[in-house]
Amino acid sequence: MGRYVIRRLLQMIPVFIGSTFLIFFMVYALGDPVAALFGDKAPDPATAARIRKDLYLDRPLWEQYLHYMGQIFQGDFGTAFNGQKVTELMATSFPVTLRLTIVAILIEILVGITLGVVSGLRRGKAIDTSVLVLTLVVISVPTFVTGYLLQFVFAVKWHWVKRASVSQDAPFDELILPGVVLALVSLAYVTRLTRTSIAENVKADYVRTAVAKGLPRRRVITRHLLRNSLIPVVTFIGTDIGALMGGAIVTERIFNIHGVGYQLYQGILRNNSPTVVGFVTILVIVFLLANLLVDLLYAVLDPRIRYA
Repeated sequence: MGRYVIRRLLQMIPVFIGSTFLIFFMVYALGDPVAALFGDKAPDPATAARIRKDLYLDRPLWEQYLHYMGQIFQGDFGTAFNGQKVTELMATSFPVTLRLTIVAILIEILVGITLGVVSGLRRGKAIDTSVLVLTLVVISVPTFVTGYLLQFVFAVKWHWVKRASVSQDAPFDELILPGVVLALVSLAYVTRLTRTSIAENVKADYVRTAVAKGLPRRRVITRHLLRNSLIPVVTFIGTDIGALMGGAIVTERIFNIHGVGYQLYQGILRNNSPTVVGFVTILVIVFLLANLLVDLLYAVLDPRIRYA
């Protein structure tokens, strides 16, 4: 296991370099950060040249990238155009999005897997059809529609939620409704994946053997059927962690949450290159670590899987 983890960590290095360079190239080569500083006004050529030199923008792109990566390894992600350190923006926004992601993942796991198991065990029945139709509707409706609809119904119409928007501190209790909105589409996919996997494995030989031995139905489902059926679900959830953190732009805009999505939106809108590159670099690391964790969980779910 230890050798496998080391090998995977080494494999992450070229992936990290390739991903971050592509992001850096798209942001810095396809846009002009100096022009974005002045907005609609044309900058003085001498002033623009001095700013480019100070920001290391007068060098070739590969030198800019090496300089940027050297700063990152020293804990310096640069300075936003408003003069604030990018690390300070991360310190205030990442904890908020992390709490939102935790709420969304818990809802996704608890509700999605439960509905999938119930639907898979009753394949072809009325409840199975209802779950399939419901998940199809959830997948089809855009997030901004469900977000505003649930916000209006639960916060404005029924007053089940105290606030229509989230306060600056963003405590867990205020993030339940945004977490539901963020998790809905992923929850539908988890339900369908679990349902398909359960329906396929329920007729497997090891399940029939466990039933023939007289094991209780609950134990057959939890210890044998569910454990082996969760591998594709865990794969999806693991990759979905990074997607939820980076893809929460719409949800955070609806509920006025100043998290990662909000900062990325502001950075893209204002062409604030240091903010965009810095935040996306952290999200790349989150993706890589989540995938490593998923691979390690395979051996826990299926004892037949061993790592050399």
